Amino acid sequence: MLRVDQAGEYGATRIYAGQLAVLRRNSSAAKLVSRMAEQEQRHLKRFNALMSERGVRPTALQPVWHGAGFMLGAVTALISEEAAMACTEAVETEIDRHYGDQLRELGEDDPVLAKDIEEFRAEELEHRDVAREAGAARAPAYPVLTAAIRGACRIAIGLSKRV
Repeated sequence: MLRVDQAGEYGATRIYAGQLAVLRRNSSAAKLVSRMAEQEQRHLKRFNALMSERGVRPTALQPVWHGAGFMLGAVTALISEEAAMACTEAVETEIDRHYGDQLRELGEDDPVLAKDIEEFRAEELEHRDVAREAGAARAPAYPVLTAAIRGACRIAIGLSKRV
């Protein structure tokens, strides 16, 4: 669980880095993305600490997520600010599902990890809602774009669990 969660938070920081590299510095989208990126960085820091404490190795795919995350963020921001928001909405929708599955699996077995996941899940849902309010659904080819991103997220989660 820690390996895949750390990989996901790492990927999120890279997506937002890609978006911020493209978005106009003082645009409303850049301001929203900057705030969300700060929260993702805090999530990543916490999972890094838990992995270190518990002796969990990161996914061997981290270099792939480094480039792929940045590329996804940059490309969606190049399409439009709304596409960048659609990316956030799609990613956070999958993360909500993923964290919900993990909480059910954890039950009462690891209250420390469960508390962190619950807190981070709430923030991820906030990101999703902010993206929706910022016009995610107005992105070009919104249904196709979000379906593709959600599918890619599911693949990344599955791979990070195994590799």
